[in-house]
Amino acid sequence: MPRRRIGFWYRFAAVLCKPPLVVLIKRDWRGMEHIPAEGGFITAVNHNSHVDPFAYAHYQYNTGRVPRFLAKSGLFRQGFVGAAMRGTGQIPVYRESTDALSAFRAAIDAVERGECVAFYPEGTLTRDPDGWPMTAKTGAARVALQTKCPVIPIAQWGANELLPPYAKKPHLLPRKTHHVLAGPPVDLDRFYGQEMTPELLKEATEVIMAAITVLLEEIRGEKAPATPYDPRRERIEQRRRTQTQTETGRTAGREGENGT
Repeated sequence: MPRRRIGFWYRFAAVLCKPPLVVLIKRDWRGMEHIPAEGGFITAVNHNSHVDPFAYAHYQYNTGRVPRFLAKSGLFRQGFVGAAMRGTGQIPVYRESTDALSAFRAAIDAVERGECVAFYPEGTLTRDPDGWPMTAKTGAARVALQTKCPVIPIAQWGANELLPPYAKKPHLLPRKTHHVLAGPPVDLDRFYGQEMTPELLKEATEVIMAAITVLLEEIRGEKAPATPYDPRRERIEQRRRTQTQTETGRTAGREGENGT
């Protein structure tokens, strides 16, 4: 299937965004040879800064295969922003859908038309204290298993040094380097043809995230934690700690009242 034309809107966005990116960050970009020249595919990318969607899009734009990001459907109805989202071919996600597969129908259609659909599997900025990829949602795996398209793992690092997660002000100096490393397609063959259960999707997602993490280890020159950070598990542990502290405080209070 032939690649889609970049189009006016994407070129217009590049004219606006590329100059400040070139000024603000240096580039260490590798692995472009793994980006398919033709046909639909998915890129699965780690997320550690509000700046990295722009920096990563710059990398992907330079491959000639522009990414189509998933975004809330409401953004497509907001004036100039909506026109730009539609014009650049971004993918609306209809979160009001109760069917998980239907919620990603637009992404599946885009891949089947020969598009590159970019997923941030974590769904939000990583909450790992050291910036490593955390546990992820299963959307990318769902679309990949439905379409049997290539899944290209991509790790990035450096935009988070320009603008750390949840920071309000960028650290402009010294000039930061945006490192990007794309790897070969993730091998998901063993998952094809099976019932798409939550367990299967979780396992496929873990395979995808492991591939991203290995690439990030290469960029950073260090090993990631053996177990990815899990926000859900951390919330449970935090509630347990809070409950324990509360019970300890109550016990101490009763002992104090009894004069012990």
